[in-house]
Amino acid sequence: MAVWTESADGVRLRLAVLGPATGARCLGTVLLFPGRTEFVEKYGPAATDLARRGFACVSIDWRGQGLSDRMLDDPATGHVGTFAEYQRDVDALMAAVEAWNLPRPYFLIGHSMGGAIGLRAIHQGLPVAAALFTAPMWGIRLHPAIRPVARILSALSHATGYGHTYAPGTRPANYISVTPFADNTLTTDPEMFDWMRQQIAAQPELSLGGPSMSWLNAALREIRELQTLPPPAIRCEAWIGSGERIVDSQSIRALVARWPDGRLVEVAGAAHEIMMERPETRLALYDAAAALFATAAGRDGGAAA
Repeated sequence: MAVWTESADGVRLRLAVLGPATGARCLGTVLLFPGRTEFVEKYGPAATDLARRGFACVSIDWRGQGLSDRMLDDPATGHVGTFAEYQRDVDALMAAVEAWNLPRPYFLIGHSMGGAIGLRAIHQGLPVAAALFTAPMWGIRLHPAIRPVARILSALSHATGYGHTYAPGTRPANYISVTPFADNTLTTDPEMFDWMRQQIAAQPELSLGGPSMSWLNAALREIRELQTLPPPAIRCEAWIGSGERIVDSQSIRALVARWPDGRLVEVAGAAHEIMMERPETRLALYDAAAALFATAAGRDGGAAA
């Protein structure tokens, strides 16, 4: 079920209940926070796996992507002025979750950019009992030639009216539509890669290109602030692949090391999209999520797959 709602600042957002829990009991609702460029349809298989384990699932097209309002005249640019804007989207999602009376407790799965948005939301009181992050954007891997000046250039562009331009090394084309499987940074599973490509081909309006300079500046500022905060007092797991080339793995390791109830899982051979990886990786991830969430809710930690 997909519905439209509006954020407090007037942005039209698309929300979706991706699947109710199946079986005899529901153990709660998973808030699934997608990454940059993503959309709710991409997480249909994830919702199916979570439903089999007893969890309902709800997700969102963040502003500027999916079928939610795009923020610039060029719809291919991923753009926000500050990451605080995404928290307005979180507020709109939670208002809908409450209105729909979805089953408690709530849990979070945040991927990539959704991991940064989710961590900030937890700091601001998001009522989740536990969180699992896949390749969370708690650091960005930048080209060595760009890294020393990225913050300065993005800040200058944002301040001088050029924040709408594409960040260096990015372009309007959707990454998965123009990248051969052999060179991709997302997944080592050819079937999942083809499935993600087919989604864009079937519905081109879901496509999104590179981020704007303002988005890059906002992301770097948000990451810097999140790294200074003490980790929240909830159970957490963070999953990263040994083949990660998009977010900064060391930043993730460092934050989880400070997290009292945090656990880091490194998956040998996996790339950025843990939820779009090979079947054995996905099985392990969803079993771990079910165990984490059930334990945090005070129930038996066994998965009900």
